[in-house]
Amino acid sequence: MNGVTQHGTRGFAAATRLVAEREIKTFLRAKGFWIGLGVIVVGLFAMSILPGVLGGGQTKVVTVGAQAAEVLAGTDLEVRAVADVPAAEALVRSEEVEAAVVPDTTGESSTGVRVIALADPPTDVVAALRTAPPVDLLDPAEVGQGPRQIVIMVFAMVFLLFGMGGTAIAQSTVTEKQTRIVEILVSTIPVRALLAGKIVGHSLLTIGQILVIAVVAPIALRLGGHSELLALVAPALGWFVPFLVLGFVLLAAMWAVAGSLVSRQEDLGSSMGLVMLLVMGPYFGVMFFSDNAVVLTVLSYLPFSSAIAMPVRLFAGQASAWEPLVALGLLAGTVVLIVLLAGRVYSGSLLHTGGKLALAKAWAREA
Repeated sequence: MNGVTQHGTRGFAAATRLVAEREIKTFLRAKGFWIGLGVIVVGLFAMSILPGVLGGGQTKVVTVGAQAAEVLAGTDLEVRAVADVPAAEALVRSEEVEAAVVPDTTGESSTGVRVIALADPPTDVVAALRTAPPVDLLDPAEVGQGPRQIVIMVFAMVFLLFGMGGTAIAQSTVTEKQTRIVEILVSTIPVRALLAGKIVGHSLLTIGQILVIAVVAPIALRLGGHSELLALVAPALGWFVPFLVLGFVLLAAMWAVAGSLVSRQEDLGSSMGLVMLLVMGPYFGVMFFSDNAVVLTVLSYLPFSSAIAMPVRLFAGQASAWEPLVALGLLAGTVVLIVLLAGRVYSGSLLHTGGKLALAKAWAREA
């Protein structure tokens, strides 16, 4: 390893490159890497195609007047009557029912009824009627609820899979400590270069997987009948890539620290709880609060959740043009800070043997 024993800029860069190449080659030869990528690809097709194939439960509809009830007689819809149109609209707004069928007072409908829905036309209700009636939307949405949920699930699932994929960095670090290989490595390579190489190597692997997803996603959307989503998803997807890459670097540094604090694979679970929380928390937060504009706005600025929340808000048209720039700046600043802090802890704990090392002791033991 000529040239990597220097502790200047050139030596650090050369050492980082060698470690990154080693990590990439190791994981490209591992079956688990390809299985994980296959799961992501299959998941994209499943989330795009299966909802249309399996369908949902029985649709709830309210009617106003005898004529509306008559046109829905014999359908598979769950129908109940209400007294007047305002009551029907209130139930639609509260999302207790998907739609309301009410008398048509304009003369536009050949069936004498109109359909009232909230954000997008209820295709199953319209299909149940003999002749398609006019549809009034109380709160028109640029994207229907079904496609919106698919996109949110894809963003959240991709973040979760890549975030949890960082466990490979922790496992690699523990393996090197347990087999004593790390002692040989640090005798020729600066410790921080070892950390940087792992982060760079796995980040490049992540970017490669993102490129695969960028090719597969449009195909999955077309097969699922969501071709119109491509134009709407493209701007959000363009932001999702840099957010995801920076988010992965942030988590990668923390996964590396989690691995450096223990010396055996069986002890790894005791040091990775916080990192797992920072991966699972944003995933469940966005999934549960995707319809809550206030919570989603807060999540879109927090560095550990902005990688999902901000692209989701951009897709839904809830974010101004300047907001992703601010959120990305906050995330980038946090990445720099965490990597610097992780470098010190990693340096102080990498050569530790025995039980789990406390963060404070690792900070004080910096090499």
